[in-house]
Amino acid sequence: MGRIVGARPMVTPETHRPILFEIFFDLVFVFGLIRVTTFMSQRPAPVTLMQGFLVLLLLWISWLVYSWLGNHVRIDVGLIRAGVTVAMAAVFLIALVIPDAWRTGPGTTGSRLILVLAYIALRVIDLVLFRWVSAGNRQLRRTIRLYALSTTLSWIPLVLGAVFGGAAQILLWALALTIDMGGGVVSSMLSGWPVRSPGHFAERHSLVVIIALGESLISVAAGVGIQRIRGPILLAALLTLAVTVCLYWLYSASAATSRHALTTESGLRRAHVGANAYSVAHFPVLAGTIYVALGVEQVLAGLAHEESHGISDWMPAVALFGGTALFLAGRATFLSLSVRCVRPGQFVAPVVALLLLPAGRHLPGLAALGLLTAFLAVLLSYEAWTRRSTRFNDVGVSPES
Repeated sequence: MGRIVGARPMVTPETHRPILFEIFFDLVFVFGLIRVTTFMSQRPAPVTLMQGFLVLLLLWISWLVYSWLGNHVRIDVGLIRAGVTVAMAAVFLIALVIPDAWRTGPGTTGSRLILVLAYIALRVIDLVLFRWVSAGNRQLRRTIRLYALSTTLSWIPLVLGAVFGGAAQILLWALALTIDMGGGVVSSMLSGWPVRSPGHFAERHSLVVIIALGESLISVAAGVGIQRIRGPILLAALLTLAVTVCLYWLYSASAATSRHALTTESGLRRAHVGANAYSVAHFPVLAGTIYVALGVEQVLAGLAHEESHGISDWMPAVALFGGTALFLAGRATFLSLSVRCVRPGQFVAPVVALLLLPAGRHLPGLAALGLLTAFLAVLLSYEAWTRRSTRFNDVGVSPES
């Protein structure tokens, strides 16, 4: 037992793949995503969407730093496993207090401080473990030192926001998370975050996107509750499945080419692709997916309670079409930063999704969901056709032949 606890970190090979303990860590992350969606659905207001966005970013950074750690060493061995387990408990605490983290008034400061202190604890654990792992790797140690400075600095506005609450909390937390996320990008530019196992790194990010897509299906049950299943609800559920499938295939096609680019690159170029295309650009993909799930839940809740005459407010339409636009913008950014070859239609797609938002605002909930499904199906078909045409043109054969 003593040998296991005191053992040096087990460095991962370049062919490393995700392990079960990492998937187990993701289960706690899933709980956090569910809590964010529940929080936003219970308080439909513009400020709630912003608050949910900030908490999603905080959860994303919490997941991200441990995915980087798992890329360098196995996290299911010895002290690394113990540290990651404590970090999981911290993420669980963050998820628990999310609905109370934005309340104001007497007695609400405690919940905000619990969230902040749990976040700081998991970041301290990550930095300590990474410092231990980086022994003998001068580049990684330099990068960790740079990142630790910005991360520690970000804790000041984070704590102040928890103390003050209200509008100051939003501004201070936005500043804190910008410093934290930006510090990772700057440290990558100056020193580089080595991507030790590109296959593992790409697969971890793909798995977390699939997890987020699953939230759309979970939202069907959350929206319906225990109400009797009727024809419109069944149709809305099937449309939700179609939306989820379209989003998956749109992402999957991009992930395959980007994974190849990450694998074939080396050195600082690979490090920059990992930090920018994966760590940064994947966040709008995940956040957009969660907003789509929120819109699905709102539409299903209206149908379940027989409020299907129309969308009663702006929330479902903004969540559905705004979330899709955010997803597509993140995907286009992901491609531009990884393969550096993005078709014009992939940049136009998020704009079209936003242009459909006013129509979705005035349509019945079921019709709005149908409009989104049709748009994504057309987009998926168009991109499949353009890829097929490109392949034929590369070999000098007409696609009609």
